[in-house]
Amino acid sequence: MSSNPESSTAGRDALPQCQRCHKLAVLCVCDGIKPIKIRTSLLLLQHPQEQDKTLGTARLTALHFQDAVLKIGLSWPSLSRALGRPVHDPSRWAVLYLGSVRVDRSNTDRAIIAINRNGQMETDQRAALADIEGVVLLDGTWSQAKALWWRNPWMLKCQRVVLAPGWTSRYGKLRREPRRDGLATIEAAAIMLANLEGRPDIETTLLASFDGMLTKYQEVQGRMPELAPGPKRRRNRRQRA
Repeated sequence: MSSNPESSTAGRDALPQCQRCHKLAVLCVCDGIKPIKIRTSLLLLQHPQEQDKTLGTARLTALHFQDAVLKIGLSWPSLSRALGRPVHDPSRWAVLYLGSVRVDRSNTDRAIIAINRNGQMETDQRAALADIEGVVLLDGTWSQAKALWWRNPWMLKCQRVVLAPGWTSRYGKLRREPRRDGLATIEAAAIMLANLEGRPDIETTLLASFDGMLTKYQEVQGRMPELAPGPKRRRNRRQRA
């Protein structure tokens, strides 16, 4: 007998939730989180239609850092307005680029690669990333993240970067990504901040929390059909991001 998607969603919404991470109590890993103090600012922009409260990681990521900012919306007139404080030089902020790039990964062993507006590697990687004071991460499905990119033209002033983690996302088969190099928000934050700060412990800490959440999910999904992903909404072909 096939399950009813609407009843599954209703059952999931009725389960107890953590007021801190907004996840179901059975998936909460808040008890093991101790906020990390870092010099790099973190801004997480979440698409308002991002509905994956079960496996999503934006709020979980923000909880790891004392001054992280999580905003939900489609557009903001400037980086300063999105962050909630003045930013004098947006070029000192890095944003994870979503478009196609022409990067010769054989010429670098860096996990973070700075690229220019033509989608090519910056000649001097050290100089391009030396003065980064903040990171912008876009949270949502691939199409939602691209919508955030195009609706916020101030991101064009930021330093574009791509990631080369050397491993595939821990999501595995739990959540399909449209690109093989797709990562969870918490994984992207782990790589970027650990490398910018020169602190491997940041990556270890964030990935441990992510692993803990995924382990809990795998342990309970068999006996809790309510946790199954809800139905995907069809998108109007004429609707533009």
